[in-house]
Amino acid sequence: MDTQLKPAERARSGQPKTAPANPPEPDDNPEAYVMGFFDHLAELRNRLIKAFLGLAVTTGVSLLFANRILEYLISPVGREDFLLQTLGPTEGVVIYFRVALLAGGILSIPWITWQLWMFIAPGLTRKERRYILLSLPATTLLFLVGVLFAWFLLMPAALNFLQNFQSDIFKADWTADQYVAFVTSLLFWIGVSFEMPLIFFILARLGLVSPRALRQNWRLAVVGASLAAAMITPTIDPFNMMLVMGPLLALYALSVLLSTIAYRQSGMAD
Repeated sequence: MDTQLKPAERARSGQPKTAPANPPEPDDNPEAYVMGFFDHLAELRNRLIKAFLGLAVTTGVSLLFANRILEYLISPVGREDFLLQTLGPTEGVVIYFRVALLAGGILSIPWITWQLWMFIAPGLTRKERRYILLSLPATTLLFLVGVLFAWFLLMPAALNFLQNFQSDIFKADWTADQYVAFVTSLLFWIGVSFEMPLIFFILARLGLVSPRALRQNWRLAVVGASLAAAMITPTIDPFNMMLVMGPLLALYALSVLLSTIAYRQSGMAD
């Protein structure tokens, strides 16, 4: 005789329901975080609004120091009488606000990154959330290290070369638009590139990238580094291009090394 009671009979008899032997973890249950398409759009809109408000606040604060930032940006030239030329009536105002926006963007990177994290976190597993959350402070720190590296090492060498190139023929009177665009582009993208090793480390730790694939595709990395260097330094001279390409390749080599360590830590064979 079957002594097991069916759920309906158990409810009528007053026998308590038994919990499942292995209840699913919230992270392992994809239905626990089901959101509709418009719910995702609403959440994305809220995060973007908060990120924009943070950027507006930091940009407003940077406006108070934009003049000092501009003076600091031209200091690597090494000439006290060096002034940037403006070719249009509004160019000085545009450059002033562009520098303030750049400084505000750098200051708001932790806040914007946090808003991005809060948007994607519900769709990640507990393991993925832990690794990405731990990497957020390091990502911001590496960006700042890259900016400092570009400012103190790359920028003086690049500007000295450009300023003294054929100085008996050309006079280095640079426009504000082109100079600020060159300097800020170099600082920003070198800062971003310094985050590459950490990103590859996290991807390898999660099993999404293998160090073998990175080693086998080193030729593509060289091509990508050369293209990135060409875009970061919009000049045709090989000196500035190699000045940027060298650190990019070194960072890629470091990415391969860190991904190998992460791959082995995750228990996977390369």
